Amino acid sequence: MHTTTAIASRNAIGRLEYATLAALLLVAIAFEVAKHATGFWQLAAFGFGPDLALFYGAAANLEKGQLHPRAVRLYNLVHRFWLPLMMMMLACFDLVPLGFFIGGLAWCFHISLDRALGYGLRTRDGFQRP
Repeated sequence: MHTTTAIASRNAIGRLEYATLAALLLVAIAFEVAKHATGFWQLAAFGFGPDLALFYGAAANLEKGQLHPRAVRLYNLVHRFWLPLMMMMLACFDLVPLGFFIGGLAWCFHISLDRALGYGLRTRDGFQRP
């Protein structure tokens, strides 16, 4: 019983940390868009794009909250921070346009918001990891 309470407390703290990160990223996005007046399509594409994996994983005969196993690898790939961080690094070195930096911020915001709301990575069977 004590272990369950500790895990729940740790999860609540983690969700609060992700919510704080999401708020900071939202401020950074607003600042960068206002400063550079660019990145509008990247903001939309990378802000909503990671959830396209949910559409790919939608299927009949799945349990509530389950993602089809064919989509789990894609979903987990686009819900990790290293891809948007790599894209932001490419923008920092002028290898891609500045709008992709803003897109990377939006992607990180999406991941942070999902985690703050309790949506994490998926198991092989398509269920939320504990």
